[in-house]
Amino acid sequence: MRRWFLSLFLSMSLATSAVASPEFWRHEWPDTNFETTSVTNWVEILSGGPPKDGIPALDNPSFVRASGKTGIDPTEPVIALEMGGQARAYPIRYLTWHEIVNDVVGGVPVAVTFCPLCNSALTFDRRVQGRVLSFGVSGKLRHSDMIMYDRETQSWWQQAIGEAIVGDLTGAELKTLPSWMESWAEFVARHPDGLVMAEPGYNRDYGRNPYEGYDSSGRPFLYSGELPPHGIDALARVVRVGDRAWPMERLAREGELREAGVVISWRAGQASALDTARIGAGRDVGSIRVRDGQGRDLPHDVMFAFAYHAFWPDGQWMLGN
Repeated sequence: MRRWFLSLFLSMSLATSAVASPEFWRHEWPDTNFETTSVTNWVEILSGGPPKDGIPALDNPSFVRASGKTGIDPTEPVIALEMGGQARAYPIRYLTWHEIVNDVVGGVPVAVTFCPLCNSALTFDRRVQGRVLSFGVSGKLRHSDMIMYDRETQSWWQQAIGEAIVGDLTGAELKTLPSWMESWAEFVARHPDGLVMAEPGYNRDYGRNPYEGYDSSGRPFLYSGELPPHGIDALARVVRVGDRAWPMERLAREGELREAGVVISWRAGQASALDTARIGAGRDVGSIRVRDGQGRDLPHDVMFAFAYHAFWPDGQWMLGN
């Protein structure tokens, strides 16, 4: 077992020994309506260790011009978002420590999110039922995936599916926007005049991976659900589009796939954010782009296989021949 696993288990053993229940969480969440929920098995929800806002989400971040930004290794992953005539990059070196960025891009309020334990990077429109929400990190996990919360109603949201699972907004869904993970070098080459999020003003070792060796481990952290079928490793990356998943290994082998109405392309050059101690030194896992037949970017996720199977147990595995 990797050293980081041991330290996490030691520091979180007490926090994770108690399973979730409405009674258990009410003292920490007095303003959350636990009477309204889609959760049927509360044992699935665990504390990840940090308390509510112990991982601080970012609001209205500052940006600098991409061509003038230094200190990011060329292969480091960023979440790229292009909308409203603007191109912005959100470095994973920052999102690893903050997980959520509440921003406004092209007049659209967005939440840029990253769950390291699932490798899930999704961007959502923050407008729900006529109001603009802002999101924080609850400190709770379900199937090892981050549970977000909105500050307006204190409802809990499952990051991987963008749906409220506890509280007044239970059942509401966030609109997922097209964004993708690529290397910093790729973003700068395409958008030298684009913007990149500036380093936040927190005392964090940005650029360090606190989950060293995670994506080559044998089992996910704080996950007791079924493992993926077809002999697929639990922490293998898959590209999820809707309820379908393409193994990244297949995409790396074939380069481009045209199936089920989508075009998925793979290219080398992006480091894993969950491999070595320094993100920029991580092994090359490649970048993907997902478009429709007209070349328009589509919402998607690059997540670990166990998380896809947990949230889409009846999903379709696109394994090819």
